[in-house]
Amino acid sequence: MRKTVGVVTVTLILCVCAIAGRRDEGDRKPHAGDQHTGGYIPRHGPPRARVQRREEERDPAPPHGSAPTRVEGTHPPKTRDYSDQEGHPNAPHVHRNGQWIGHDTGREDIRYHLDHPWEHGRFRGGFGRRHVWRLAGGNRERFWFSGFYFSVAPVDYDYCNDWRWDADEIVIYNDDDHVGWYLAYNVRLGIYVHVLFLG
Repeated sequence: MRKTVGVVTVTLILCVCAIAGRRDEGDRKPHAGDQHTGGYIPRHGPPRARVQRREEERDPAPPHGSAPTRVEGTHPPKTRDYSDQEGHPNAPHVHRNGQWIGHDTGREDIRYHLDHPWEHGRFRGGFGRRHVWRLAGGNRERFWFSGFYFSVAPVDYDYCNDWRWDADEIVIYNDDDHVGWYLAYNVRLGIYVHVLFLG
């Protein structure tokens, strides 16, 4: 009888602790980035950008050997305001409805051109919301997790100033617009940057 009462008591204590723990999770204070998207993980990466091109860009490709000409106005200015709503960051980010803000420059964006895409191979660790990775160290020039190494695109350096390189969780997505690049989405902040796989 004493054994039965002891087992029931321990079981009740464990149940109360489990319920209290769940209640604490629900009452947690959001991080600074949680005002807009922090904690949300997009189901998939961004769709290909639909960049409207001017008529002179629709001409067939130049003959082999001649350099393509750049049409003014086809690339975004160096500084851009991504804060599309009050409380949203001035950095590329993802809304809770899955809309990727700032991923709209298309394949011709010279800021993400690589002479040797996939120079260090392709990342095969897993993509999307089912693969959340915890950063294990480094900085924007070279960071790592689970034995995989990456580097942030120099043009995106300012967007990762608040990243915790030894603690933040990120999710990697393919970038179908910029050959050789991936997108690293910071779960805590709700923002993303272009990253290069280093091996």
